[in-house]
Amino acid sequence: MTALGDAHRAPPCLAIDIGATKVEVALVARDGEILRRARLAVGEHHDDLFDAIVASVDELRGGDDLEVVGVGCAGPMTRGGLSVSPLNIPFWREFPLRDSLRDALGVPVYVDGDARALALAEGSFGGARDLTSYLSMVVSTGVGGGVVLDGRLLDGATGNAGHVGHLNVVPDGALCACGSYGCLEAEASGRAIEERTGRPAHEADQATRQRTGALVGRAVGSLSSVLDFSQCFVAGSVALGFGDEFFFEANKAARSVAMMTYSHDIEVHRSQLGADGPLLGAALVGWRGAP
Repeated sequence: MTALGDAHRAPPCLAIDIGATKVEVALVARDGEILRRARLAVGEHHDDLFDAIVASVDELRGGDDLEVVGVGCAGPMTRGGLSVSPLNIPFWREFPLRDSLRDALGVPVYVDGDARALALAEGSFGGARDLTSYLSMVVSTGVGGGVVLDGRLLDGATGNAGHVGHLNVVPDGALCACGSYGCLEAEASGRAIEERTGRPAHEADQATRQRTGALVGRAVGSLSSVLDFSQCFVAGSVALGFGDEFFFEANKAARSVAMMTYSHDIEVHRSQLGADGPLLGAALVGWRGAP
């Protein structure tokens, strides 16, 4: 059984990806084709983000009927997205996302974490198609992840399993938005790099690129020994923008801490999803939830 399950037989889905800096909406066919899409900047809608999302959906769908809406949203959140409190969207705290969208759009809505949604997409359309156990990560404005073991996306007690950005990688390190110190997100995310260096992540020097890869690799290697997977797929503007240097350091650091016989061959790869990954993941959230 794969993370996709029976979603390949599902109808097209209206997918919404809500991240720290942008929101994308798209109509996604069951084979993964993006039929139509639109995008808006979170920073331009501090007071009306939800209304802007609904307006974007209405414009995109035209007069077409919708059967299901899938949403990948930054977290944390209560199970099923009844309320969301994205750390990097401070004006949304305990926002009733699922029911608000359902009421506004008049169709069933299913919500999950954006990085967890990406893990579904990696298993259905990306590099993990032939795997039953793997870690999927995003290293971008923030750092998130999703863990698939034995063909199932791990949910956890509250549906928030996979927040790898809150592994401690630097004891007594930088203050994280979650309130702790030294989290991977507080040290290796795009926002953290800019705060630490005074320059946007895409202008990072070699030492910063190497440090970021090593910190991510340390987290991946530790998790691989705990959870018994050997493959990790990383997406996001920071990781992909840093390129070969990032992945070399990530693999070296991962193997330096993954010393169990079953984890020592851990490999950290680029995600194979490209720019469509978050929307494909959001669609899979919808198909996964629909009866």
